[in-house]
Amino acid sequence: MPQFLLNHKQIKQVKEQTVYYIELANLHLKLNLSPIEINFDLKGRTSGMFVVTPDLIRIRYNQIIFSKYFEDSLVNTVAHEVAHYVVYSIWGFKKVKPHGNEWKKVMALFGVKPDVTSNYDVKDLPLHRQKQFKYTCGCMVHQLSTTRHNKVQKKKAVYKCRKCLQSLNVV
Repeated sequence: MPQFLLNHKQIKQVKEQTVYYIELANLHLKLNLSPIEINFDLKGRTSGMFVVTPDLIRIRYNQIIFSKYFEDSLVNTVAHEVAHYVVYSIWGFKKVKPHGNEWKKVMALFGVKPDVTSNYDVKDLPLHRQKQFKYTCGCMVHQLSTTRHNKVQKKKAVYKCRKCLQSLNVV
């Protein structure tokens, strides 16, 4: 798996690009955002993630996906996650949608297309894949990840079909 890890130069570039977008937002939006903690520990099929916990705000990047799609990830994934940081810092989570108009405006400020997800072909990469669980509603069968399945089982979440709006039930 070492061929899928970023080298020191690439890690430095990702950190510098992250700082660049934060400084760009500070300049144009008259903010005073601090540099953010950056980790390269994300697994699975996601290339980046903005994370807020009571103790820490950080951005997590997926080294395996970055290693295959470095140039694209350096621009698009980094801008995407920093835009979440900017939006969160201004409006918090409860007042805006994750990829709503505010986020799209920040992406436009960065000069990056506001794609919600990347279209990387990751089938040949050694990524962790969660088990899928079948759920049904009134109109179709859905696949929920282990994470979502566990939330349903612990009664911490209820998911609904976007088409028929009925609650999903495990098969």
